[in-house]
Amino acid sequence: MSMGNPAIDTLRAKAFNLSEIDRAELAHDLLASLDGTPDSGAAQAWETEILRRLDQVDNGTARLIDREGLRRRMRTRMAGT
Repeated sequence: MSMGNPAIDTLRAKAFNLSEIDRAELAHDLLASLDGTPDSGAAQAWETEILRRLDQVDNGTARLIDREGLRRRMRTRMAGT
């Protein structure tokens, strides 16, 4: 598969000669490079939210649903209603 850029064609050929693990690592790094600069506070915000939700489960204030309830909610959302 040629995209018309000789440099890309050369890189692609070299990449295809890598092991599966090395190709996966390269693919991961390339995709991650497209995400832009990470939000420095995002990881801490998620950690705080996860701990808050776990506390709600532990102290009984969380509203939990069973698997079938989750399936119903997902079907409803996917149907757009």
